[in-house]
Amino acid sequence: MLNVRNVLNDAERAKDKKAPIGVDVTIENFSDEIIDGIDLLDDLDDVSKKTKNTLLKVGVDTEEKGRSGSFLQVDQSNIFTNNSMSNSVEVMNIGVALDKYHWVKDYMWNVVKPDADKYTAKTALREEKDGIKSGYFVRSLPGTKEVFPVQACMFISDEDIMQTAHNVIIAEENSELHLITGCATGEDVSSAMHVGVSELYVKPGAKITFTMVHNWAEQVEVRPRTGIKVEENGTYLNNYILTSPVNTLQSYPTAYCDGANSRAIFQSIQGGKKDSIIDVGSRAYLNAPGSRGEIISRAVSQDESQIFARGHLAGTVPEVKGHLECHGLVLSDDSMIYAVPELEASSANLEMSHEAAVGKIDEDEINYLTSRGITEEEAASMIVRGFLSMDITGLPDELAAETQKMIDMSVDGM
Repeated sequence: MLNVRNVLNDAERAKDKKAPIGVDVTIENFSDEIIDGIDLLDDLDDVSKKTKNTLLKVGVDTEEKGRSGSFLQVDQSNIFTNNSMSNSVEVMNIGVALDKYHWVKDYMWNVVKPDADKYTAKTALREEKDGIKSGYFVRSLPGTKEVFPVQACMFISDEDIMQTAHNVIIAEENSELHLITGCATGEDVSSAMHVGVSELYVKPGAKITFTMVHNWAEQVEVRPRTGIKVEENGTYLNNYILTSPVNTLQSYPTAYCDGANSRAIFQSIQGGKKDSIIDVGSRAYLNAPGSRGEIISRAVSQDESQIFARGHLAGTVPEVKGHLECHGLVLSDDSMIYAVPELEASSANLEMSHEAAVGKIDEDEINYLTSRGITEEEAASMIVRGFLSMDITGLPDELAAETQKMIDMSVDGM
């Protein structure tokens, strides 16, 4: 645990520190002023019709059907929290959680460091220096298994602002927690910046599924920073979906499988459109005997987009297993996919593998479908949708259906 003084010192030293990968963004181009006049909601369904449609695209149901809790942050303001839908799960603003539980601070800035880069530093300085406690706290109680997901949304409603959030998610021992987190901009927003720091803790025998859907405007800069600690017999499953245009996005969530027989699974769907620059990876450190890691990436580039699809598996002890799979489809001569699979073994008696393939749509597949009366455009669309699939086995039936619906909505039109 870092104390406030250390957090501030580390953040001050790193406030100009560039991230090691990804396009460098000038933070000063975006306003960090708090926008006044954002009303609190008594009911999530009270948002405007336009906002409802936007939220639905990222998996947030304003009627809260089949949900165990809800959280909505607009710009820097937490305008809605519903913590009363389940006896198994707690949902609240991170500032409220710090006031309620003194121990929450022990879970902050552990698996994501304040001095990782200037984006984490900015979040830490706003939090500790300016007193802006934005983001959510979600916790499943010991021994509980809530089948319905918590939904959380980070929404940007104003032009040229910088939104920051610090989220802490804990699945207590032998519990099961499912989250759908959607991030989006309003229809009137073209340019903004989002930095979301998320720290997730999977206690012994627990499980977290974390499904993130992004739907940004074309000139938005996005820098999620995510760390996960998985303890003995714990399981972490991460699903990430992005198919809307964005200016630049760089994310590299990292799981630390520190407990025996722990497991981390990352699945991502990335659709590059227009001149988006998307740099998304997943990393797992297999630090305990019996731990396993799996990274599966599907990327499709169109127009003039650039996609950097990264994956890194590091086996640090014997008796661990890992598999990395990165496949890409290039649909435009002006677009690019750059696959970067990495395997790192620093111990004997482990098993790790990877496969990577980037190419174009097979003409034989197109010809087969068109011979059955389907147009060439429809055939290409069918192939892309089939390619951009995600394994949703292991999810509760209700969440599996919800996740498939989000995938279908996201890839529609690809």
